[in-house]
Amino acid sequence: MTTAESASPSSQAGEFDLGALLAERGAERYELHTRHLNHQLPRMLHTIGFDKVYERAEGPYFWDADGNDYLDMLAGFGVMGLGRHHPVVRKALHDVLDAQLADLTRFDCQPLPGLLAERLLAHSPHLDRVFFGNSGTEAVEGALKFARYATGKPRVLYCDHAFHGLTTGALSVNGEDGFRDGFAPLLPDTAVPLGDLDALARELKKADVAALVVEPIQGKGVYEAPPGYLRAAQELLHRHKALLILDEVQTGLGRTGDFYAYQHEEGVEPDLVCVAKALSGGYVPVGATLGRDWIFKKVYSSMDRVLVHSASFGSNAQAMAAGLAVLSVMENEQVVANARATGEQLKSRLTALVDKYELLADVRGRGLMIGIEFGRPKSLKLRSRWAMLQAARKGLFAQMVVVPLLQRHRILTQVSGDHLEVIKLIPPLVIGEREVDRFVDAFTDVMDDAHSGGGLMWDFGKTLIKQAVANR
Repeated sequence: MTTAESASPSSQAGEFDLGALLAERGAERYELHTRHLNHQLPRMLHTIGFDKVYERAEGPYFWDADGNDYLDMLAGFGVMGLGRHHPVVRKALHDVLDAQLADLTRFDCQPLPGLLAERLLAHSPHLDRVFFGNSGTEAVEGALKFARYATGKPRVLYCDHAFHGLTTGALSVNGEDGFRDGFAPLLPDTAVPLGDLDALARELKKADVAALVVEPIQGKGVYEAPPGYLRAAQELLHRHKALLILDEVQTGLGRTGDFYAYQHEEGVEPDLVCVAKALSGGYVPVGATLGRDWIFKKVYSSMDRVLVHSASFGSNAQAMAAGLAVLSVMENEQVVANARATGEQLKSRLTALVDKYELLADVRGRGLMIGIEFGRPKSLKLRSRWAMLQAARKGLFAQMVVVPLLQRHRILTQVSGDHLEVIKLIPPLVIGEREVDRFVDAFTDVMDDAHSGGGLMWDFGKTLIKQAVANR
């Protein structure tokens, strides 16, 4: 066979053909990941039956090759705030590519970054400037650096169970040991319990704290800061010349029914705010660190320091165009109001089930960020099965709920964190009553099965127990 005869369809054509490449090699997706990427991902997906092949997506839905639709209640961990392939965002990206802008010259000032910063700051009027990076963890890294430099202090406080990203600086303020194990030494930062003002005050008295970084609602477990905590923490921090950093990477841009989650509490004006995820439109990675004018002017204090904090792909035209389109859609289509109204409907219908099901302990959250927590049942038969799962590994029951939601009802959800009996719902912000009905009906069916004391659900639980024991 000659070289030309053995070449792929794309190389025979003399140019790159994405469609031909996917047609030729797309079926190898799980094998390719096993060989060349994180080999544990396909292993995990095969184990829990999540090894689906999705062919296309639009809005809050996926479709497989047989035309079956799947409801997305995960939104790419919150990235797909507008759902997938929103036509306005797609058009903006086509337009910016067709414009053939002189992008990333590094020594000019393109208009799109300034325009996006202006639109973002309009939603946070007490803040003045923006740094654009490429992800949520990068936005947090920037905030940590800015806070340390602006205050001249080395230590940042964070909350137990927090998640702020997985790069080294952000990992230093990560409240989950499972993510930190094996990556020491990290930065000298200190955890305090979420909502504990006395613990915060004790640390501030040491006079070496630059800032407190906190999620208004923690992504791991969907734990909300107690009412009044953010404002009181802000006052304590400022009294000790320290800063308040709010991580709105997941909660921001309408997720909780306000543009930012901190806006739910009157009088909260953080010094630095981190956003990302939904700002991308689901297409081009982007992160942003918003801050007060004096902080930026201290960091960038002279022309010698003009590039003291920068990002090679930061402020690229495609990301800026996507961000501008996202904000336009949010304003024109009342996305924040929809998240608030639909979230209230979903939460109230789920809360009404707490008294019906003894395995259902709590429903919490705001807007379209909802946590469903499971707990120890009262009846002897269910209690013994619950104890068996807990002895093998905490979090298995939540996984037992997630799997039939996908397998039986074609609804994609996630367990909210390792060793947590919590499912987190963070669907696209464009869902409505139809999707609420579908999820509640499916969840009710799964909980009915769980409380029947038998059936396929508990059989799958035995499989999870064996897997958990084998991995010890």
